[in-house]
Amino acid sequence: MFIGREKELDELLEQIESNEKTAVLIYGRRRVGKSTMIAKAAEKFKGVVIDHMCVESTFDGNMSMLSRSVCSSLSLPDIRFPSLKDVFDFLEKQSNRILLILDEYQYLRNSLKKNEVDSYMQAIIDRIGSNVKVILCGSYVAVMRELLEEEDPLFGRFTKVMHIEEFDYYDASRFAPNESIRRKIENYAIFGGSPYVQSCLDQSASVKENIIRLILPDTGILRIYIENIMLKEIQKTYDVRIFEAIGNGRKKYSELSAYLGGDNNGLLDKQLKNLINMEAIDKVFPINRQNDKRKQFYEIRDNLMRFYFCYIFGNQSLISKLGADKFYSNVIEESVNEFISRRFEDIVIQYFKRAVRCGKLTDVFDFGSYWYDDPANKTNGQFDCVLKRADGYDVFECKYYNRPMKLSECQKEEKQVKSVSDIKWNSIGFVCSAGFDFRSDEYALIDGNEIYLSEVLQSEQ
Repeated sequence: MFIGREKELDELLEQIESNEKTAVLIYGRRRVGKSTMIAKAAEKFKGVVIDHMCVESTFDGNMSMLSRSVCSSLSLPDIRFPSLKDVFDFLEKQSNRILLILDEYQYLRNSLKKNEVDSYMQAIIDRIGSNVKVILCGSYVAVMRELLEEEDPLFGRFTKVMHIEEFDYYDASRFAPNESIRRKIENYAIFGGSPYVQSCLDQSASVKENIIRLILPDTGILRIYIENIMLKEIQKTYDVRIFEAIGNGRKKYSELSAYLGGDNNGLLDKQLKNLINMEAIDKVFPINRQNDKRKQFYEIRDNLMRFYFCYIFGNQSLISKLGADKFYSNVIEESVNEFISRRFEDIVIQYFKRAVRCGKLTDVFDFGSYWYDDPANKTNGQFDCVLKRADGYDVFECKYYNRPMKLSECQKEEKQVKSVSDIKWNSIGFVCSAGFDFRSDEYALIDGNEIYLSEVLQSEQ
């Protein structure tokens, strides 16, 4: 089942259908749908498709397997190509148009000394004919991004670079188009935006049942996915306690440093920077305090990974003792709504991002959270979401409720906003997952249905 990526698919098709030289770089974390999108494009390619998966092996081992892929796709007897140049020289002599996909390119790249394979590919791309189209695809984001750095031989050689990310809340909901708004929010907040993960969910079962079946048992397919795929690259090099600390609320640099012992800050700086480059964590900050290090903090990017480190990591033995059902009732059930409500704030930010990009909202210069200090009232805090305009801010409070929000609750929140002296606000609004039990011209009211309106939001550019 192919969902989403319509814009990316069109861009890729334009490249491989071109009569010009084509070399496309596609990268993104594992299981975000890169290979599925490439396969969908390859279905429409008028020519021979050679879809090859590079492996963690020697260069000779990779060349042997690539040779077999070429011969198999062209229905030829086995030929052993000793070098990449020989492969491409052979392909250019074919009468057919050729699409060569080198998936998990980082393994081929790492099979020789630094930059050696990239140098071979540079020489090939520089002289390649228009009948051979090349796609390099990889899942190790930090490694693949090195190809875009000026010192790499492949710098500037690609005709198209595509960074494929997880789905946002809206595209993730397309895996369950007929579910309730609340269920769509729960699915994204807990399981995240990986197309693979969303396709594993049983929509006829409850969220609780999916958690108990797919995540809690050590044989659950999403537990295996997290521990053996998502964490595999990280655990080789980085202190996994960083994720444990963030997952349990220690999000500021000082808190992470203290949790890890506080005696090796240089190493922590490097690890945090690298984990951001790997798209494993994000550094976030209020839009009005972007340069204030005291207001910067770190978050695990993937929602499923957040859930794992919040509830499961370190509790594997307890899950085995209690069983998945009892562990859910004892450890997860009481706080899972709070976990979802925090993610709902992210969903609202994503909604405004889509609304701005598709033109539904205009004259918005930035959006995000807003941190305030109010010495007069001796208070500080954070507004969930604000839209920055030329003359001030539109302030929105986000509520993940299972019932409509009341007018009295909005008035109470309004009073809080108006009591803060250091923000110039234009309007006050509310986003409630379950809607409102009143109508108002005074407030901007956005309910759960509106943030999933396809006729508006799927036109994002």
